[in-house]
Amino acid sequence: MTEYELPGAPGAAGDSTRDRGPAPGRAAPAAYDASAAPSPRPARAVPLVHDALVLAGGGARRLGGADKPGVRVGGRPLLDRVLAACSGARTTVVVADPRPTCRPVAWAREEPPGGGPLAALDAGLRLSTAEHVVLLSADLPFLDGSTVDELLTALRASRADGVLLTDADGRDQPLVAAYRAAALRRGLAVLAERHGTPAGLPLRRLTGSLDLIRIPGPVAAFDCDTWDDIAAARARIREHGHVLDEWISAVKDELGIDLDVDTGLLLDLARDAAHGVARPAAPLTTFLVGYAAARAGGDREAVAEAVRKAAALATRWADEDTAGAAPARPADKPSGTTDAAPGGAPDPEPAPGARPDAG
Repeated sequence: MTEYELPGAPGAAGDSTRDRGPAPGRAAPAAYDASAAPSPRPARAVPLVHDALVLAGGGARRLGGADKPGVRVGGRPLLDRVLAACSGARTTVVVADPRPTCRPVAWAREEPPGGGPLAALDAGLRLSTAEHVVLLSADLPFLDGSTVDELLTALRASRADGVLLTDADGRDQPLVAAYRAAALRRGLAVLAERHGTPAGLPLRRLTGSLDLIRIPGPVAAFDCDTWDDIAAARARIREHGHVLDEWISAVKDELGIDLDVDTGLLLDLARDAAHGVARPAAPLTTFLVGYAAARAGGDREAVAEAVRKAAALATRWADEDTAGAAPARPADKPSGTTDAAPGGAPDPEPAPGARPDAG
């Protein structure tokens, strides 16, 4: 497959919420990495100014009616994971009942509540003023900012109405996509004329009329429709090579920290403190580095400077252990020995009556 497939017929239809049929036994992607995609990715560019619309008000029938946006994967609610991925949006609108989230958002609700994705899209667009929007579902555990940037970059480079991902089975995922807002509004207006309301209509009624570009994205497009999907996502997070990144992201969200730090520097410091001082010194040192960086302004440069100072101290500390034994002090000399004068001869005995410190 080339970088982009030519626009074609939309993917297979499913239920009105996801527009695709269930996939029994569906497992998470084989690798949690963008390289899992079978085709080369286009070069990233500065993304378009855009708004994000996140649809989070579905009934989650295949989860037995559970609160799917609040289900945790990797210690974070699914909704918060999606909000972190689209944090570059000028305005983010979540279509659902309000709830605590990891960052500020605007809230909207479709009419009637539970009226389906088209009604939710219509409600979200009413709060958006950008020419381009990213449309996302709230159940994408592996979506990241680079994928959102990629969708927007592809949209900028084309004249298409939108760019969407396809999943591991090649099916369209219209809720992992970037669109031109005008095209969405035109399509919704046509549907309103024909049906009176978008409520209850499947999303394909709109996307089927659009000129779309498709990008394979088996990892980022993986969504959690069933408890098996959630179990697979949780297991994958703990197995893939980025578990530390997942943990750091979860901690930053929990603490309300929005700071991109070089974790390699911190890990090197922790190693040096553990090996050069004592193992408990590692967590204590990194804590003190964080405290010092916060007092110095709390930005990336402050962290790097605090790490540099602590790492230099750990090196000096370790060097003292490897420098060898210090020369013996005079009090440590064996009894009966005397210091040698230059040339190897013993120091002469002091003259009778002379002070010991004379001369």
